[in-house]
Formats: sequence, structure tokens, C-alpha cells
Amino acid sequence: MAQGESTVPRTRIWFNARLATMKAAHSGLGIVENGVIVARDGRILHVGDVSNMPSISDAERIDCDGRWITPGLIDCHTHLVHGGDRSHEFELRLAGASYEDIARAGGGIASTVAATRAASEADLVASALKRVDRLMADGVTTVEIKSGYGLSADAEMKQLRAARRLTALRPIDVVTTFLGAHALPQEFDSKDSFIDALVADMLPRVVSEGLADAVDAFCESIAFSPEQVRRFFDAAKAAGLPIKLHADQLSDLDGAALAAHYGALSADHLEYTNEAGAAAMAAAGTVAVVLPGAFYFLRETRKPPIDVFRRYGVPIAVATDCNPGTSPLTSLLLAMNMAATLMRLTVDECLLGVTREAARALGRLDTIGTLEPGKFCDLAIWDIERPAELVYHMGLSPLHARVWRGQ
Repeated sequence: MAQGESTVPRTRIWFNARLATMKAAHSGLGIVENGVIVARDGRILHVGDVSNMPSISDAERIDCDGRWITPGLIDCHTHLVHGGDRSHEFELRLAGASYEDIARAGGGIASTVAATRAASEADLVASALKRVDRLMADGVTTVEIKSGYGLSADAEMKQLRAARRLTALRPIDVVTTFLGAHALPQEFDSKDSFIDALVADMLPRVVSEGLADAVDAFCESIAFSPEQVRRFFDAAKAAGLPIKLHADQLSDLDGAALAAHYGALSADHLEYTNEAGAAAMAAAGTVAVVLPGAFYFLRETRKPPIDVFRRYGVPIAVATDCNPGTSPLTSLLLAMNMAATLMRLTVDECLLGVTREAARALGRLDTIGTLEPGKFCDLAIWDIERPAELVYHMGLSPLHARVWRGQ
């Protein structure tokens, strides 16, 4: 063997497993009781019952001893690259202050912006790795990471570069989102002037360096109006970037319909979404991403209209919304439990929400999210007796092994 040549077998076979394939062609979770997965060079070649397994001679064979295999989990909405924390705001909230009260007093996002601007790129990477490691311990193989805590061209690109560096340091896929319209930085005297700078300077620089896979905005009375968001989205669409939107979290500004108008990959939060907005999302193929960590942490009482989403056939994804102020959550398994308990999602909806529908929310369903030939071999192997355990347990990760790109 030549020096430097890999000794890793090109082909691997996982057998004696129960599979939850999450394939759309199946009802429920697409279960295969006596399943086998064959992968070569990080891609799935075959998934199915062992009786249909192709004949392969030179392969590493891994006996799963009856364990369950799902696609690697996908956290499709996080803000996990940031400086500092906001535990002091947690104390204020316990004393009765609202999210809006804290934001208007200069806390909230603004305080994280100051800490993120002061941090070096290396500092941001080091702190983010701790959060990534916790997600990986829950079987996560893909994570979306938003910027939005820099709010200047240099600081936003620092955040995005830090996010991109994580995948070189850990076996995980990172999808980056430029959350340019997140909050008004203190150096600007108006939101309109900030949107001017965002469109004229920040977005072109992010695009020129290829740092973002999509863009996002916070459409809310304490953030940006629908008209201001439209200006940002028009420029982003012209630059060829997909759209995502923080919509209808604290009030109904028709954010879901706005996201659908732009053919957004997803609209996220959605506590105040109206029926017309849900219908528009269904027509546009926009995924509803529910974020039970923020709902819980903010002690909200108005739930996203899950029954309306079901009625219109809106795909539903579940994510941690990992962020320092309103959802310091680094367990996607716990997010599923919260989605089931607080928002009444079914077990199947939760599991599909962190696999197939999460991949759809990232525009990556062609490569991840289900166990199908041609897709990346990203797997989570579980010590469980039934899939419901992944939603049922609180504070326990029954992960046996995690496979990323076949390794």
C-alpha cells in the first residue's frame, strides 16, 4: 500500500438492524424490521430488508445487534456561534421582565452583539465547539448556524467564518445562514438606514466571500417591519440566496405569508401565524419550523397553530433554536420532547421533524434526511426498543453510535 493511502474500507454494511428510513413513500417512519444499509465512499448504496441485500464481497460488516438506525439528526435552526451569555437576563425574566422589556432596555440581542464583536474568531470557534459536541452526543450530523450577532460586515463575516470552521474540526455538516436583519445596532439611528447599509455593503461582502447558504431576518415589532424585510429579501433573491424568516413569534405581522411570497425554505417560530399564512406556506412548500425551547424559556402561552398546519399539509420541522438569550438548549432530543409535550406533536411528527422535514427546511432533502440510496451515509444508531423512546426520555441520550459520511 502506498504511503498515505487510506486503510478505511470503501464499503460498509450495517446489518441486523431495525430501520426508520423516514422515506416519504412510506407511511409513518418507513420502518424496516430486519434491515441492512450498504454504503460506499460515504454514500448509501442500498437500504432495505436483508433478504434483498445485494451481493458484496469486500466490505466491513457491522452487526447492530437489533438496534434502531435513523438518519443522522438535523438541527435546522440555531444561533450557536456567539460571544458571552445572558444568564443575568434569565434572572430578570424570573423577576417579571418580558422579552420586549429587556430588549428595549438595551439587553437581549444587543448585549450579545457587544460580546460577539469583542470576541476573536478563535474565541467564537472554541465556545461553539462545546455546543456542537453536545448536539453531536444526541446524534446530530447536520446543524444550521445563523449569524446576526455581529450586525456589521466584519463581525457578521467573522461569525460566518467561525461557523464554517467547525466542520473542519468536527465530523458534522454546517449550513450557514446570514441573519443580517436581526436587530438594530446602536451605531445606526434608524432601521431604514441600517437596511440601506445591509443591502449596499454587508450582503454583497457576504456573497462575494461565499459565506452564506441562505439569508434570514427577524420580522417583528421589536425588530424589522415587513417592508424593511422585503428590501433585504429582494436583494438576497437577486444575489441567488434562499430565504428563511423568523416569523410571527410575538405578534401577527403576516410573517408566514411574507415568507411564502418569497418561496422561503422555512418560516420559524410561528406562534401567531394566521390561517391565511399557513395556506400560503403550504402553497409555497415552505416548512414550519417550531422552536419549543424558546416557547418554554420565554414562558409563552400561545402555541403555533399545529392543527392548521396539519390541515393544510404544511411540513413541520423541530429545532433547538440554540441561542444565548431565549433558548440555551443544546439537546435536539429534548426539543422533540418539548414539541410533543408543549405543542402536542405526535412521535412521528417529532422524528420526521428532526430528519426529513429538517432537511427540507435547509433545502438539503436531496442529500440528507432520509435513508435512501444516493444520499450521504449519515446515521444515528440507538439503544432503544421503539422509536418513541427518542421523544419520551428527558435528559437521556440513548445514542449507541453516530455515523457521518459513512465514518
